[in-house]
Amino acid sequence: MKKFAWAARGLAAASGVLLVGSIVAVPAVADDDPSVAATASAAPSGGEKCLSRERDVSSAVVDYSGSDLFETVFRSTTDRWGHAFLNDSRGPGVWINLDLVTGAPTCTEDTAVSVTEEDPGTLFITLLGGNGVMYEAQCETSSTAPLTPANIATACAPGFTAIPGTPV
Repeated sequence: MKKFAWAARGLAAASGVLLVGSIVAVPAVADDDPSVAATASAAPSGGEKCLSRERDVSSAVVDYSGSDLFETVFRSTTDRWGHAFLNDSRGPGVWINLDLVTGAPTCTEDTAVSVTEEDPGTLFITLLGGNGVMYEAQCETSSTAPLTPANIATACAPGFTAIPGTPV
């Protein structure tokens, strides 16, 4: 019986070391820098976690009464897996995964949105990647159609671009 107890302890210790090693290694691979991502074979994708421990929320509202977008609210948020989402208040309950926009970081730590008060206005979406690089997309808004998963890539073309010299 003692042999089995020692074997079980040894297996538990080895599993613990493997788990700690994988937790420590993941943030290093979660970087979104193209030069790093090209060399990292285990970069997060789909449902893999990038270990973002907190969620983030941001919003912007059009408060220019002369705009057809008056009182439209744009909201952005992140989940614990590093995905970023956008909601246009004209499409209640529709949250758009920003992975649909070219160049979105695979591990998003923070979001920010702002909008110009023209008609149609420009929505600025800023994402902070897990590697500390900020990415920005400029999206054209329409006074007649809310942003949806079907039109987000076109509205935000050419997509997210890295902001050089991000000091994080």
